[in-house]
Amino acid sequence: MSLDPTAAADVARVLTEALPYIRRFQGCTLVIKYGGNAMVDETLKAGFARDVVLLKLVGMNPVVVHGGGPQIGRLLEQIGKESRFVEGMRVTDRETMDVVEMVLGGLVNKEIVNLINRQGGRAVGLTGKDGDFIRARKLTVSRLTPELEQPEIIDLGHVGEVESIDAAVVEMLVQSDFIPVIAPIGVGEDGLSYNINADLVAGKVAATLEAEKLILLTNTPGVLDRQGRLLTGLDPARVQDYIEDGTISGGMLPKVRCALDAVQSGVRSAHIIDGRVEHAVMLEVFTDEGVGTLLRG
Repeated sequence: MSLDPTAAADVARVLTEALPYIRRFQGCTLVIKYGGNAMVDETLKAGFARDVVLLKLVGMNPVVVHGGGPQIGRLLEQIGKESRFVEGMRVTDRETMDVVEMVLGGLVNKEIVNLINRQGGRAVGLTGKDGDFIRARKLTVSRLTPELEQPEIIDLGHVGEVESIDAAVVEMLVQSDFIPVIAPIGVGEDGLSYNINADLVAGKVAATLEAEKLILLTNTPGVLDRQGRLLTGLDPARVQDYIEDGTISGGMLPKVRCALDAVQSGVRSAHIIDGRVEHAVMLEVFTDEGVGTLLRG
C-alpha cells in the first residue's frame, strides 16, 4: 500500500531535514541520560531503544547513562525497608547500597541493554566499578537550622559524588562499535561502592569524552518560564539570571546546573528534553525544532 501524497511529502520532508544533522554529527559522541517516564512506559522504552540504535547506525556514538530511583524504591518496599530522603537524596546504608547495586547494575542496566540489542544494536552494560572508571568520594551534606549555631553535618551513607572519570573502558567500547550503557555507581578509595546522581554522572562522562551533546531526558517539556512557556537557546548568563529570579528552581535546578557545568567543560551543547514524547531523542538530534531546552556555553 502506497502513501497518500500528503503523507509522502511529510516523510520526505523529515528525511531531508535529518540529512544535514546526520552529516554534521557523524563520528560525534552523544551522552544521553535516560530516566523518568521513558524508562517505565513500554512504548517509550521501545522508541528510546530504536532511537539509540538509529544514532549508531548513521555513524554517531551514543553513550547511555541511566537512573532507577523508582525501581530501587519498589524493591526496598518489597523487602520491608523504609526509604529515607534528605534534600531529595536517598539515605543509603550498606543494606540499601546492596539493593542499589542489584537494581542499577543488574535489573535496570540489563533491561536497557536487552532493549537496545533487540532493536539491532550492540549494547554493553557496565557500572563505574568496571575498569575503575568512575572514582567517587563520599558526599557530605550540611544543613543549618535556627536551633543550631553550627551547620548540622548529615551522613547519607553510600551516597557519592564524582571525583574523577577514566573513560578508557567506555572509549574502547565505542571504538569497537558497541553502545555503552552505564549505571551511576562509583567506587571510592576505600573500595566501597557509592550511589551517584545519574544526571551528574552523565554530565561528567560527557565532559570527559568531549561529547558533542549531552541530552537529559525529563518528565517536563524542558525549562519553563513563569508563564509555562518553553525556554531555549540559553547561555550561562541567562541561566544565572533565571536562577536568581526564581524562574529555575526545585527539581529543575540540579539538571540545569549539570547541563551548564557540562557546556562550560567543553561539551558543545546540552539539551533538557521531554522524555514523555515518543522518539524524543531522534526528534532532538534530527530536526530543526527539537523537543526541549538547548543550553550552550
